[in-house]
Amino acid sequence: MDTRRVLRSSAAVVVGAALLVSGCSSGGGDSDKSESKKPLPTSTRPPGGDAAPLRALPKKIPVGLQTYYEQDLKWGECGVVGFECTHLTVPLDYRKPSADAELQLAVSRRKATGEGDPIGSLMVNPGGPGGSAVDYLQQAAAVGFPADLREKYDIVGMDPRGVGRSEPVECLSDREMDSYTRTDQTPDDQGEVDALVTAYENFAEGCEQRSGGLLAHVSTRDVARDTDVLRAALGDDKLSYYGASYGTYLGATYAGLFPYRTSRLVLDGAMDPSLEAVEINREQTGGFATAFRAFVADCVERRDCPLGNGSFEQAGKKLGALFSKTDEKPLETGESRTLTESLATTGVLQAMYTQAYWPSLRAALADAMDGDGAGLLSLADAYYERGPDGSYGNIMFANPAVNCLDLPPAFSGPDEVEDAFASFDKVSPTFGRTFAWASLNCTYWPVEATGKPYSIPAKGAAPMIVVGTTRDPATPYAWAQGLAGQLKSADLLTYVGDGHTAFMQGSTCIDDAITDYFLKGDMPPEGKRCS
Repeated sequence: MDTRRVLRSSAAVVVGAALLVSGCSSGGGDSDKSESKKPLPTSTRPPGGDAAPLRALPKKIPVGLQTYYEQDLKWGECGVVGFECTHLTVPLDYRKPSADAELQLAVSRRKATGEGDPIGSLMVNPGGPGGSAVDYLQQAAAVGFPADLREKYDIVGMDPRGVGRSEPVECLSDREMDSYTRTDQTPDDQGEVDALVTAYENFAEGCEQRSGGLLAHVSTRDVARDTDVLRAALGDDKLSYYGASYGTYLGATYAGLFPYRTSRLVLDGAMDPSLEAVEINREQTGGFATAFRAFVADCVERRDCPLGNGSFEQAGKKLGALFSKTDEKPLETGESRTLTESLATTGVLQAMYTQAYWPSLRAALADAMDGDGAGLLSLADAYYERGPDGSYGNIMFANPAVNCLDLPPAFSGPDEVEDAFASFDKVSPTFGRTFAWASLNCTYWPVEATGKPYSIPAKGAAPMIVVGTTRDPATPYAWAQGLAGQLKSADLLTYVGDGHTAFMQGSTCIDDAITDYFLKGDMPPEGKRCS
């Protein structure tokens, strides 16, 4: 499993998942739920740390880019009722724009449904990196967004370069991906270590062979610049934006590069751009451990819990025993593919993204303990975006392509991974080594990283909202605190609860605060908490 920053909103994971309607509180927390009154987790890291600040680009558009900013978008039907589609032309390399090296990026829009002129365009990005914003728009945002937003905004999704319909990065065939996802990611001996390294090398080589000319130009900074071109082509003077998960990293980068062109930005399930790759991987390990603890606390209260009705430690041992069982002998699934330890682990981690998956995980674990791995395999397939016909989506190719360009690799080789075991195991005895070994994937990448950790003050940007969920598995709450502390004009909106991201996940408190902000520009009270 490639766990390094495979971040996506839970709305993108489970479209239309219905969670419990929640209450809210402001400031000190006057919600009737006792949990919302408890002290919140506190980040001990200074906002931004030692990372250098991201500098804004000049306001004046360079002469070589003016034709891109002034392009006239040709909208047409795209096979989905209520939507129109087009393509945005951008330079492959912003440093050397040339008509001989351009990209065509897929864009979709749902026009505002209300009477009168819309407020403007509201761009959306569901995360990943590698998640399709076009799919997210057409399947979730345009249906799940509050009606008032759909009435007042043209909602727009653009697949980032290298993603989905926008000249996608390609790496392995479907059959090769089936083999890759089965690779043992908790090797027990040197032979298995060598096999894992070979898998990462072959993956990187496949990406270079199929997409080599694109790999040096899919950074988050590149996509932020594409976003500004689209803003201008849509006719908007400033950007309004909702970004989930990795989409917060993109949105914050945009605010850092173009603070003078920001209008209303919501960054939900926030990332902290000041972190090194190894910190991201280790802290994400802790996020999934926190989510797993919440799952266990719910499970053990149920008579049919497959992890028993004892302590968290006992439940962890039962899960560990299941992983060991699949490592020794993969489980039958009713099809030609069996359930390996790596696929079983991926299936469990997939279910941590949203409570909507918890019933499926309980059933899948019970079946696996009886020798049937079909349920966990289905969850793993959802994570990898493997379709019933055996085809894979683009996200698992685009994800490392972006990640490995944005930051230098976490480790230089297997020895450094093994040296880090103690720190990862301390965070999560259950998942620590899986995440540690997964952190090795960028070590063998064919293109050297062009990015580095940076803080984003975005001085001069319009007021914006950073949203953090206290038990978020993929983007730990401390990251939201860190990003909100860096952005000079941002306030932190907190959801006290489970799951990855908070908007459209069942909290009327969160949804109302974000809707009011987008419609009227009203910032939520400082320190607002929802539960």
